[in-house]
Amino acid sequence: MKYEIERLKGEVKFSFTVDGNEWENEVQNAYNKNKFKYSVPGFRKGKIPRKVLETHYGAGIFFDDAFNAVASKGYAQALGENADVIPVDEPKVDIDEFIAKEGDTLKFTMLVTVKPEVTLGDYKGLKVPASEYPVTKKDVENELNAARERASRTVKVEDRPVASGDTVVLDYSGSVDGVKFDGGTAEKQNLVIGSNSFIPGFEDQMIGMKIGETKDLNVKFPDDYHAEELKGKNAVFTVTVHEISVKELPELNDEFAKDVSQFETLDEYKKSIETRLTEQNGNRADTENKNKMIEMITDNAKVDIPDCMVGEELEYMLKDFEYRLSYMYGGMKIDDYFKYTGSSREDFKKDRRDEALKAVKTRLVLQEIIKTEKIEVTEEDIDEQLKKIAENAQKPFEEYKKSVSEHNIEHIKSDLLVKKTLDTLVSFNSFEKKTAAKKSEDKPATAKKPAAKKTAATAKKA
Repeated sequence: MKYEIERLKGEVKFSFTVDGNEWENEVQNAYNKNKFKYSVPGFRKGKIPRKVLETHYGAGIFFDDAFNAVASKGYAQALGENADVIPVDEPKVDIDEFIAKEGDTLKFTMLVTVKPEVTLGDYKGLKVPASEYPVTKKDVENELNAARERASRTVKVEDRPVASGDTVVLDYSGSVDGVKFDGGTAEKQNLVIGSNSFIPGFEDQMIGMKIGETKDLNVKFPDDYHAEELKGKNAVFTVTVHEISVKELPELNDEFAKDVSQFETLDEYKKSIETRLTEQNGNRADTENKNKMIEMITDNAKVDIPDCMVGEELEYMLKDFEYRLSYMYGGMKIDDYFKYTGSSREDFKKDRRDEALKAVKTRLVLQEIIKTEKIEVTEEDIDEQLKKIAENAQKPFEEYKKSVSEHNIEHIKSDLLVKKTLDTLVSFNSFEKKTAAKKSEDKPATAKKPAAKKTAATAKKA
């Protein structure tokens, strides 16, 4: 089989010519493969001569199978001999010429959408605005307070009335114009006073109530209340308090530190919190800085991305969303989600098209940088990573290495390639931190001349 190649913008066109003998062989192969599928009176299945089948079912009975075989072989040959042609979509096939006579040739073309060329812009010497998340005393205090909340206990109160912050057990019965409404009555309900869980005014009017006391609360439903029949309506809730309890927080001292951590003192515990937050914030800043760098590099590059690549990315995003939806919401079907939200698959793709375009461009730009900078993952790199994994799993390296599948090796290799690429780009560029303006109170005390004292006379004039 012969072919010619024509390189177009974003596409490659292969023009194939199949001579009569090759075509005849493929038709015969198609006959041998499919002859058992047909029946003709007077012949046993599988023993019907080809000419009889062609007469009975039509001359083109084996054309599709023969052509598919020829096209597949031709396509594989053309791609094998042109390694730089990387298809990103199925080829479009056209039969240019075919005359069903022995010795005639078959001509057909394949138009292939190929991986686009990337023109890299500046990706070295960039000054990336750096994110910083310093740990403050307030951050540490918040962590300590969260630990106190987790270690708190609830204590019943019997010697005082309801106060803000208390948890009360109550019965309530609501009515509008003397008529009870659906959902307005409950018994033995827990309510934290000040949580704003109930409609405005309800919780405030409970402050001061005693255990066993019953009281009518006058409230008004908000104008935007979810129940149409209650919007803006005045209501009366008859409330009875059964229990009052309060959350008791442990004191911040060394004993608290011993109870909630492995540290002996509160100072040690605080230091560990600061260290952990510093590491977390550093990782957050590092990720953001690298993402900003990649975004700058991608924006600097030029590439014409074919629609088929964007469409493929959108399909991937849709499947990923479907998986996460099912995982997070107990097997929810994506079609049910679209029904509940009044949207569709088409809406999903339309809304995320720019995101998909950006993802494809970023991937193509990074691939081009990897090729340009000759970044590669060696066997030594993979072994080093496997040693770390084996050590964490407390297994001998050689034994662990033998247990790792080729699929997992490729996954490790891909992760290492991403890391190497990012490390390379980080080494090419700088991350500039914002310089905070110096506050006046930071200046030495002698820098400011003290104000003259007011005399009685000047004070009078003032």
